[in-house]
Amino acid sequence: MPSKRTSRKKANNYNIKCNMKDNMYGHKSGGAFYFLGFLGALIYYITTAPTLAEGIIGVLKALVWPAFLVFGALKALGL
Repeated sequence: MPSKRTSRKKANNYNIKCNMKDNMYGHKSGGAFYFLGFLGALIYYITTAPTLAEGIIGVLKALVWPAFLVFGALKALGL
């Protein structure tokens, strides 16, 4: 029969594994936020593009819209 010390160690290992799993796979709302932002940016850039080439560039811009968001925020802060 394992001692209390051994069973406590196993319990701690289980808690560590569960916490690691929660940290890696929990909070999946960020992906949904990015996807909705991507769709909004894609629609905006395609509808405002007068040519096909600018529409293709708009698709590429829609993929990296968070970079434009951060750049604009930093520019507004004067950094």
